[in-house]
Amino acid sequence: MPEFVRPEQTTKTESTATEKAGKPKKVDAREMARERGKVKKAKPPKEAKAEKKADRTELCIFAFRLTKEQRDIIHAAAGPAKASQFVLAAALTAAAKK
Repeated sequence: MPEFVRPEQTTKTESTATEKAGKPKKVDAREMARERGKVKKAKPPKEAKAEKKADRTELCIFAFRLTKEQRDIIHAAAGPAKASQFVLAAALTAAAKK
């Protein structure tokens, strides 16, 4: 029976050193974008933003019930996604005239 002989192996350090010589270093995508100026570092909140939050007027909720037909009429008149603003403006206009 023939005897099994292992072929000579090269060390990984020799083969990988030559392979890696031409490859660029891997860099995180976020870091690359930051270098190009696309991603900005987080800034601390400004005092103006804190003042705006303090100056906000307290709001309350005013609600009323409608039938489905009344609701559909309001949505048709106001357009998509503007029914609440439309009803608020109409109610305030009507109240201001009296």
